[in-house]
Amino acid sequence: MFLIGLTGGIASGKSTVAARLAEHGAVRVDADVIAREVVAPGTEGLAAIEREFGPSVLSADGTLNRPALGAIIFADGDRRAALNAITHPAVWRRAKELFAEAEAANQNAVVVYDVPLLVEAKANRPIQFDLVVVVDASRETRLSRLVELRGLSPDEAAQRLNSQASDAERLAIADVVIDSNGSLEQTIRQTDELWELAYQSAVGAQTP
Repeated sequence: MFLIGLTGGIASGKSTVAARLAEHGAVRVDADVIAREVVAPGTEGLAAIEREFGPSVLSADGTLNRPALGAIIFADGDRRAALNAITHPAVWRRAKELFAEAEAANQNAVVVYDVPLLVEAKANRPIQFDLVVVVDASRETRLSRLVELRGLSPDEAAQRLNSQASDAERLAIADVVIDSNGSLEQTIRQTDELWELAYQSAVGAQTP
């Protein structure tokens, strides 16, 4: 197995890169999907969030009220850290299970862990990646995408960007950087080159 940690700031184009790698045959493990699983009704994760933040972050049907929680954590770094302390370890545990399943199915698998908060979760990271890939776009590009493509106000977009790690912090952990400031075709071309590197490494690792 060849394990890639794929990260990037919000609206950086990370999902485009992850989807392209999956088209080539990579096993995509999506941290956002796992993050929803570990706070589903009946989980210890959701119970811990209710204890920490109070019943106002639950909807009437008992599910997590994400807008209510988001209003708290995006405006307060300490509260965001409290949430991360609950969710990050649970997400890592489940991710490790999925990595093991992928390797059991195919020793030559290229596994892509699509994780927006790789820098933020580094203190709880229990595994080592073979390659850390950062999808990078300028702050101006990402602000524009959030406003034009996702319908956020400029203030909301800036708040989302400010709640994440800085570009410098992400780039500091990168083995490979994919520049997504340009056209979609340029991003795809860089991703295809990444796939060739990862695939050859995965196959080569299993060659006697």
